Amino acid sequence: MSEPFSRFLHPFDVARHPSLEPEVKRAILASWASDWSAVKDQPALRRPPGAKRVVPVDDVFAAMRALDAPPAGGASPR
Repeated sequence: MSEPFSRFLHPFDVARHPSLEPEVKRAILASWASDWSAVKDQPALRRPPGAKRVVPVDDVFAAMRALDAPPAGGASPR
């Protein structure tokens, strides 16, 4: 990947990135959700590698769920 993770400021920046494959988005978000990215003594916060600020783990999970949501305006599969 040509863009380092630190260029993403928020998990939804990853989820909405137009040129990343879904598998790459999932891998990035999974690394953010990992305990390895947890802020010491603040388990609800994550600081991804190279990130300038922390993000709530709930935002990471919400971005991951957004990847599974049907496209806006599209019909849900049967």
